[in-house]
Amino acid sequence: MTLQIEMEYEKGLDFDYEALAKKVVEAALDSENCPYEAEVNLLLTSDEEIQKTNREFRNIDRVTDVLSFPMLDFPAPGDFSLAEQEEACFHPETGELLLGDIMIAVPRMQEQAESYGHSQIREFSFLIAHSMLHLMGYDHMTPQEAAVMEQKQEEILLNLGITRA
Repeated sequence: MTLQIEMEYEKGLDFDYEALAKKVVEAALDSENCPYEAEVNLLLTSDEEIQKTNREFRNIDRVTDVLSFPMLDFPAPGDFSLAEQEEACFHPETGELLLGDIMIAVPRMQEQAESYGHSQIREFSFLIAHSMLHLMGYDHMTPQEAAVMEQKQEEILLNLGITRA
């Protein structure tokens, strides 16, 4: 598994975000029994940059905590069967499945951790787990979809011992 991380946010974070991100990405892939080695890109940025990206790609002119940019279309959430039929889904040099990009607004993540009363580690992990599910075809447009995503997010975090406390 390759996780490319770019820290664009000037103030950084006071925990080992690289090791944590890798752990959560791997746990999410394992939770969905991903049959391939995968590549994911993670950009840690400012509120201003994520708002700009949100406006550009979603026509929503406001700050958000995380954006997900999946590279694949899934026939059903977590169903990797179509990937083999499309050579462009794989990195030409490494052979890894190109899952997509995650963009996290660090200040928003920090604010949410404080307002929800849990650690930045928990909030950061939650946002990555949430986004990884999007990269694997999950969504939360209906109450049923949201319930499935919420359950899967919690399972990923619980399996890692990352709780709200």
